[in-house]
Order: sequence, then C-alpha cells, then structure tokens
Amino acid sequence: MAFPLDGTSIPHGIQLAIAPVFLLTAVSGMIGAVASRLARIIDRARLVEDRALESTDLQFLDRAERELQQLRVRGWLANGSIALLTSCAFLIGLTIIVLFLGETGGIKISGWAIGSFLLGVACFLAALLCFLAETFLATRLLDFQVHRPPGGPSA
Repeated sequence: MAFPLDGTSIPHGIQLAIAPVFLLTAVSGMIGAVASRLARIIDRARLVEDRALESTDLQFLDRAERELQQLRVRGWLANGSIALLTSCAFLIGLTIIVLFLGETGGIKISGWAIGSFLLGVACFLAALLCFLAETFLATRLLDFQVHRPPGGPSA
C-alpha cells in the first residue's frame, strides 16, 4: 500500500507529532526520579536487614521488621509508578506514530491517536499518585519521636 505524500503533509505531520514529545521528556524525568528513590529504598532495606541479622535485641528486631514492611510497600509503590510511567511512554510513542501516519498517509486513525494519548495521560496521573503515596510513606517516618527517660542523654 503506497502512501500519497505531498510536500506539506510531512512537515505538518512532524509538527503535529512533536507536541506529545514534550510529555515524553516529563516522563523520562519522572522515571529517573522514581528510580533514584527505589534505589534508596533498596539500599535502606539491605542496611536494615544486615543490622537485623547481627542483632539479638528483640525490640530492635521488632522495629526492623516494621521498617522492612514499610520499605516493601514503598518499593511496591515505586515499582508501580515506574511501570505506569513506562506504559505512559509507550502510549505517547504510539500516539506520535499514529499522528504522523495519519497526517502523512491520509489514514483516518484520529480515534486511535486520541485514545492512546488519553490512556498515556491517565497512566501518567496514576504514576503521580503512586509517587505521592510513596513520598507520604517516606515522610511519615519523620513524625516518629524518640521518648527518652528524664535526665538521659539528648540528641
């Protein structure tokens, strides 16, 4: 099947397909940020696990178990965010292809472009929600206060 091409359809097709590329830039930045957070979660989990293996203090082991459970949830949320961001990037890439082919090839596939773009944006928004939930869990640790006996050493 030959595509009927004219001199103006290709530049217009490129212009039309460029707009979603800016969303891809945002997605790649988010993937980098979430992957960095995931690496920190994994590093912290390894540290807590190593300390727990060396400890016999039951109170510490109980705290370590709770922290590891929270780190598992945070890791799951970060992984979910990365999966949604990757899906978003795929769908936006598909949108670019569909827009370009629709413009340069004269194929009526605008419904596919709208659908893939909206699904990509929905994946991006869901990834942001996962990221928000993970950061809330991470900062919840900051609310923890150590209760020291009166007259004991202070931090």
